[in-house]
Amino acid sequence: MIKVIGITHDNELEADIPLEKVDFSRYQWFWTDFDQPTDEELQHLAYTFKFHPLAIEDCIHRLQRPKLDYYDDHTFFVTHNVREEEMELVKEELDFFVGDSFIVTFHWSASKEVNQVWQRLLAHRNLEKWNPFYVFYEVLDKIVDNYFPLVYEIEESLAKIEDNTQQKSMDVLMTELFDSRSLLLSLRQTVNPMRDLLYRMLNSHHLNEIQDRREYFSDIYDHLLKLSEMVMSNRELTADIRDSYLSLNSHQTNNVMKVLTIITSIFAPLTFIAGIYGMNFEHMPELTWQYGYFLTLVVMVVLAVAMFGWFRRLGWFK
Repeated sequence: MIKVIGITHDNELEADIPLEKVDFSRYQWFWTDFDQPTDEELQHLAYTFKFHPLAIEDCIHRLQRPKLDYYDDHTFFVTHNVREEEMELVKEELDFFVGDSFIVTFHWSASKEVNQVWQRLLAHRNLEKWNPFYVFYEVLDKIVDNYFPLVYEIEESLAKIEDNTQQKSMDVLMTELFDSRSLLLSLRQTVNPMRDLLYRMLNSHHLNEIQDRREYFSDIYDHLLKLSEMVMSNRELTADIRDSYLSLNSHQTNNVMKVLTIITSIFAPLTFIAGIYGMNFEHMPELTWQYGYFLTLVVMVVLAVAMFGWFRRLGWFK
């Protein structure tokens, strides 16, 4: 689907303009949105707007790395927005062609960021401050703002894993921990390239419109720096939690092994005695003694108690 908004030279807004019949000379600037376009609608990128074939190829082949490319009358931007779906981070590409008199957005799936700015522009009465780069800023700002709820959700999940108030098993906790770590890795692979893209934009000598609004785009860059630090610190937290649980699991295993070792050590001499008198040799004088059985039991009990006391003095039960 293709939607077009045009702002006339009298600062009047016209919406729902058919792209096939639009007269671009009537507008001081316009916004065209390619929302999940068909193969036929894709042809407008080449024949109507005459964009560079490499830029069109980047639009068609999804999930390019966030970047910007300079062309004669416009700049091409690749950005990523994200959403969580069943403990997996779904990345979606949102492309921009931004010139002095137009902005074209292109996305293969529905974009709530584009829809929010689109509706805001339709409802806005003061259109003088709006232009293609301001639309670009508004959409980009919402893309970055939507990263924060994902990070906050992961932080809350890590806090629950660390506290373990529900007394979940170690296996369940480790599974949840590695799921969160995987989400953070995917988020870092999106946030860091977006941060680098904003850095290039702010330090570019070709984008005068962005330099004129430097404080706005610097604010987005600051948000991305904060997001990058939050993702990094949370990844370090997952490593700390993982190491703590592994150490705790190792400590519990050592305690179990200590108990089993003590039990084995106590029963080893008792098994030795039982083994000797269980061989049934014919010439064993103790076998025919009237009190041999009871004396053997007493010796075994005394030996077991003595070994228990010795291990206790060694501090094995602390």
